[in-house]
Amino acid sequence: MLNDTTTIFREELSVGEQILWSSQPIQGLMLRSSDVFMIPFSLLWGGFAIFWESMVVYVGAPFFFMLWGIPFILFGLYMIVGRFFVDAKQREKTYYALTSERVIILSGLFRNNIRSLSLKTLSEINISVKSNGSGTITFGASHPMAWWHSGFVWPGMGRYTAPAFEMIDNAKQVYELLWKAQREL
Repeated sequence: MLNDTTTIFREELSVGEQILWSSQPIQGLMLRSSDVFMIPFSLLWGGFAIFWESMVVYVGAPFFFMLWGIPFILFGLYMIVGRFFVDAKQREKTYYALTSERVIILSGLFRNNIRSLSLKTLSEINISVKSNGSGTITFGASHPMAWWHSGFVWPGMGRYTAPAFEMIDNAKQVYELLWKAQREL
């Protein structure tokens, strides 16, 4: 279950620590469960912002009102289209590893963020598997509204979600490997 992502973790390992599995999230543009809410909301937001701005320009309102609508349009365009590309780019820069001692998650668009969780102290591990075998393994409890934030890449949203191996192939096999590594400690 090792692949070419193992070299990324070499300098993170302690003496005697072995990489049991490493990978990245599934790549490319994709929809998430939160998009059931986010797509209609983003279309309403963006549509209203564009309508409002076009009406302000049409009636010849003061320049300040023309400027006022621009951030709302930009945010609407980000929610309608941009967030999918930011999410894909973030997953492209995310790497997961399961070692003989811990779980490591490397991520970050603009700077590297390293999360390390000891297998000895992991008490709650949840798995969600799709029919194609891909899925997400979550370590610890998430905020009750974390589903709403999934995939919505915005500063500060990460605090609502528990660390996870998100959108991985063969999630059940990784989950079993994780349990085996925990028992062997």
